[in-house]
Amino acid sequence: MSYIVDFKKVSTIGLESSPVAEALAGLRANEARYFMNKYKHEFTVVPASESQGTLDYVNGILKKERDLAFAAKPLETSQFQVENIKMAYVFYESGLEVNVMYTVDDPKKRAVGFKLSEGMEVPEELEGRFKFARQKSALAGTIRGSFFVIKGEY
Repeated sequence: MSYIVDFKKVSTIGLESSPVAEALAGLRANEARYFMNKYKHEFTVVPASESQGTLDYVNGILKKERDLAFAAKPLETSQFQVENIKMAYVFYESGLEVNVMYTVDDPKKRAVGFKLSEGMEVPEELEGRFKFARQKSALAGTIRGSFFVIKGEY
């Protein structure tokens, strides 16, 4: 069952099993606010158990580009297109968010982003491989993020 993320009243629906559920819910709401403000797009998530296609897409890019696979359990995903940008998100029980930004018509603007919820440690899979910048968010507290540029075609 899909869920439209409310960024005015942050809810942990679908994220309850995460040890950082409140922070992860804030991170998810932060993404929802961004897409509503910039594109007038309602950010909708579905349980990971109902979105194997999105998981396969994101996991395939992670594996081929950087030989990455996360041990954490995926809780929710989101996949949509705004303007010329295909977006895919996976929210993990650990508090990690992985997003894929893939422009349809510009190979130079394609990337995978990682965001860490406040209160979580850097996942072992990313430790020492990426530097994380900090960003303050009214909804999510301190977000640590990093990214890499996608070189292949997906």
